[in-house]
Amino acid sequence: MNLQQLKRLILGEPLSNQMLHNERIPKWKALAVLSSDALSSVAYATEEILIPLAAFSAAAVVWSLPIALGIVALLVVVTISYRQTIDAYPSGGGAYIVAKENLGTYAGLVAGASLLIDYILTVAVSVASGMENLGAAFPLIAAHKEGFGALVIIIIMLLNLRGLRESASVFALPTYLFIFSFLLMIGKGAWMAFTGVHPAAPLPLAHSDFTGVPLFLVLHAFASGCSALTGVEAISNGIPMFKDPAQKNAKATMFWMALILAILFLGLTGLSHQFGLVPKPGQTSVSLVAGAVFGQTWAYYLVQAATALILVLAANTSYADFPRLSSLLARDRFLPRQLASVGDRLVFSNGILGLSAAAILLLVLFEGDTHHLIPLYAIGVFLSFTLSQSGMILHHLRERAHGWRISLAFNALGALTTALVLVVIASMKFADGAWVVMLLIPMVVFVFRRINVHYLAVGIELSLQGVAPPKHLDPIKHTVIVPVSGMHRGVIPALRYALSISDDVRACYVELDDEATERMKAEWNKWAHEVPFVTLKSPYRSVIRPLLEYIEDVEQTTHGDMITVIVPEFVTMKWWHQILHNQTAFLIRAALLFKRGKVVTSVRYHLKHT
Repeated sequence: MNLQQLKRLILGEPLSNQMLHNERIPKWKALAVLSSDALSSVAYATEEILIPLAAFSAAAVVWSLPIALGIVALLVVVTISYRQTIDAYPSGGGAYIVAKENLGTYAGLVAGASLLIDYILTVAVSVASGMENLGAAFPLIAAHKEGFGALVIIIIMLLNLRGLRESASVFALPTYLFIFSFLLMIGKGAWMAFTGVHPAAPLPLAHSDFTGVPLFLVLHAFASGCSALTGVEAISNGIPMFKDPAQKNAKATMFWMALILAILFLGLTGLSHQFGLVPKPGQTSVSLVAGAVFGQTWAYYLVQAATALILVLAANTSYADFPRLSSLLARDRFLPRQLASVGDRLVFSNGILGLSAAAILLLVLFEGDTHHLIPLYAIGVFLSFTLSQSGMILHHLRERAHGWRISLAFNALGALTTALVLVVIASMKFADGAWVVMLLIPMVVFVFRRINVHYLAVGIELSLQGVAPPKHLDPIKHTVIVPVSGMHRGVIPALRYALSISDDVRACYVELDDEATERMKAEWNKWAHEVPFVTLKSPYRSVIRPLLEYIEDVEQTTHGDMITVIVPEFVTMKWWHQILHNQTAFLIRAALLFKRGKVVTSVRYHLKHT
């Protein structure tokens, strides 16, 4: 089986352009693909609120509910604001397109950089959190969570390389299993609270007074809990993925995503508070609440498995949006143009591969620890929120479409609140690692600009504008050099090809051993005496350096337009056999790659019995 057959086996047969419309997905699949990031954040957002509160004092955890309510209120504002974005930009693109068109190129690049970083972090955080939840039930996974996490990322990558529709079908079941298991847990836990059946001393849901805690601590817990809002913008970025009517379906999916997220987040936080549960080493909030509600029954393991699956699935949101955003940046010449290419299965394959490599690297660097990754997480999200909503304000003021005043009010409220939250998160999490993202974003923007400058310069230099077309194309004068290491069946076709394209053909041989050189000369006189044979001395046993010096000498003496180097090489039948042979041809091509006026051509002789 060759590599092409293996690729077809793993990824499937190529899809034609006419099948692109069939790859669009309905609302129920889109909820699985584009909302999984936001829904999965329930698994760690409550925990991130409780950790700093519990570290201060056991009584301080009473603040978890008002903090959660504040985050849900922010979720409502952001959701309504992004529904306005869907109306205004039905072609998708999210914060990058909105900011670029309304606030300028640099604002768009900042939004794009923020989102790309966030998508990479989403994969790393989601998979790390999934391994931690599974590790709470299975210690073997906890002991090797980086390795298992990397394996999971590779599996998700392969599924996405197969195409959007297939990956959406695979990942739909875990999403709805997670929603069902959480609703079951929240429902039973609420019934236990209502009937007075408690696994621990109950705490009232409403308090007449709250334990005095520093404002700094409340803000820190709020900033950590805002990770619940990550992924909310994914639907507005991926509108082209929906079946028609795409715009209407996207808005409906965003509404259901926000409603489910609010119920699950408040439910888990409320039960954690009601039962007096705080995270412990090796035990997540989800594990503690599920254990309190179900005990060590099948339902507990169902919740743990569903949580791990949705956390892994959350990474798939990034696989839907990262390649699409990368393609938009590449189309505008801010990223390598290869990222704009659609692969065999009608997905942006290069973006999927790049995202996977970056996420695995991040997972290894941070040892698969969610708590270390979370501080890096929300900065980019809320920066893109703020830029997107600010751009929408200018959009409404410019377009003044029907009902623009109401839309303007929602987007203005969204911009104000997300900007305030951004300041809180940046200040509260700066020392915990947020400074890394704050430094990384301008660095990525700088790279965007340098790539764009390069593409513009290349375009100007390659342009034929202002150049008069020639009356006729004259052939160039060039010398052909054929480097040989010995006489074999692959050399003869290379020499015949050289003689067919030029009257000035020269063969050269690097002398490493006197006796071998004499034998080579005798063989040459026997097989190719009509082609001049030049021996190059190499006292330091280098092959490439004498060849380069000879090429420069020929260039100076012939004063031709170009020098063609024809490299005779043989190719084995099995690709791995090629590793067993010298890679001189590759080294010659690499050495001459940046040499002006040099052409390197390989004439291959294919072996039949290896």
